Amino acid sequence: MSGASNYAQSVDNSFIYIVTISVIILLGVTFTMIYFVIRYSRKRNPRPTNIEGNLALEVVWVTIPTLLALSMFYYGFTTFAELRKVPKGAMTVKVTGQMWKWSFEYANGKRYDTLYVPVNKPVKLELTSLDVVHSFYIPSFRIKEDAVPGKKDYLVFTANNTGKYQVECAEYCGMNHAYMLNQVIVVPEDQFAAWLNENSNAPSAVSNAHGGVPGAVPENVPGKLQGLQNDTVGGGASNPK
Repeated sequence: MSGASNYAQSVDNSFIYIVTISVIILLGVTFTMIYFVIRYSRKRNPRPTNIEGNLALEVVWVTIPTLLALSMFYYGFTTFAELRKVPKGAMTVKVTGQMWKWSFEYANGKRYDTLYVPVNKPVKLELTSLDVVHSFYIPSFRIKEDAVPGKKDYLVFTANNTGKYQVECAEYCGMNHAYMLNQVIVVPEDQFAAWLNENSNAPSAVSNAHGGVPGAVPENVPGKLQGLQNDTVGGGASNPK
């Protein structure tokens, strides 16, 4: 349950809260069923009796689940709202999805097939798609948002640790959906600024402390798909046919 962005802890807390409530309800219902099976078995109650309604009990079992559902909604909504708050000075990167790759364009017009971001600086990703619906997903950052043709959407995050992290498509988008892999590489701000503003080599990431998974295409992927992961300035790899 470790993450690499300011958003990760909020998602993890919401997940733990919902799972805890679900487990408590599961145990409560299970033990109640077992108790009723034993307490009201034919052996203990050979002659069935009619049980009248209990208003207090009905109010309780309606009120408590309603409050629990509202509390889960509250945590989920407030966590999602963090993705919509754009901090002052956030860096904007345009993200374009297409079959089957992601491309990233910075404010100065620089384009890359790998997302480079500075550590501890808020980043706003503006998402769109050229063909079908894709879903931009960085598991280590706990962020995911659809990229829809003809529509612009966005999300915001701040990377807390340097390193390489997997970028995936979480929406089935065709035959090679599983190979729509990229990387987000988080580097110190000075290295990022030097790379962004000069025609220098891409900055290399230091190892991260939270287990980010490199986004390389597996070796058994056909050769025509290997180009999806090449870091080339000015447009990236061509689409597989």
